[in-house]
Amino acid sequence: MIKNKAKNISILVFGKNNFSATLPDQIRYATTFSVEVIDNLNQAVSQIQMTPPDIIFVQASLDGSMKLCSWLKKQTKLSWIYCILFEDRPQQLTDRNKYGWQRELEMSAAALKQGADAYIWYLIEEKTDYTLAELTANHGLILAQLTVGLRKAQKYQDLIRTNDILSAIALADSLTELKNRRALAWDLPKEIKTARTQKTSLSLIILDIDHFKKVNDTHGHLVGDRVLQLLCQRLQHNLRSQDTAFRYGGEEFVILLANTTDDEALSVARRLNRLVSDKPFALSNKLTINITISLGTACLQAEDDDKGESLLYRADQCLLQAKTAGRNRVINSNYIPHVSRLKAVSS
Repeated sequence: MIKNKAKNISILVFGKNNFSATLPDQIRYATTFSVEVIDNLNQAVSQIQMTPPDIIFVQASLDGSMKLCSWLKKQTKLSWIYCILFEDRPQQLTDRNKYGWQRELEMSAAALKQGADAYIWYLIEEKTDYTLAELTANHGLILAQLTVGLRKAQKYQDLIRTNDILSAIALADSLTELKNRRALAWDLPKEIKTARTQKTSLSLIILDIDHFKKVNDTHGHLVGDRVLQLLCQRLQHNLRSQDTAFRYGGEEFVILLANTTDDEALSVARRLNRLVSDKPFALSNKLTINITISLGTACLQAEDDDKGESLLYRADQCLLQAKTAGRNRVINSNYIPHVSRLKAVSS
């Protein structure tokens, strides 16, 4: 019995229906993975590209079988797929019987070089005079190779899950649980590309806690850390589903506003400004701290670079202007090439 611990394992059979019908019952009637049969090379390639299977059975006698193995070998992004080539070509089977082990080894080596991960001489009961023991052994080899493929698929899925966890850790700020600056560098270009492809607006807010050093100096860094956490929770609870917040560094944060115009970004920033300044942060029954934030906003323009550096720069310049103008306010700007032309909007 095949034990399949991997989830959603799929097998693509590149072969005729009469070939798939002769596969071991443990494969044809398995409920732990899905089996799809395709006998056209172009359709098989399209299916693999669209929904890559974990294991591929290839019937050697089918037109395009060697091309499929060779093509698959060249697809570095599909390297986890385990390809088993079933040798059922009458001439090869005849040569094997005639020339013995030497021919079998030569054919096996050629098949592996062409891209197959495993090469099995397929003994079909209806077309041969092999003994029951030989047919049983052949089925056992098929199931053993399938187990190898399942093991590889399981390891690949485990690797993907581990990579997802590590990526989440690498892209998250451990204190605030927001995405971090590295994640912003990853997400911002993608958001810009989406906005330009779909011809939608994209805006950005940079905000900073006013006089945060005084909080740390007066109450200690543990209290300062807790203030950052409470602030992020308040921001998160008052952002829209389309908004994404990042900890940019220290007490500075960035918020991406997808499908948001410049005026809408200003409205969001002013609302966040009020939500922070109007209600003190209660750290304990005995300690309540009032804080304010300064914010700068900018909207994506045609002249902005694809990485978002110029967009970030304009928003950051707005933030600096908010600080200079007295803090606890929002500075808003469309694309204005010179800092002197930035327009202040008091909250």
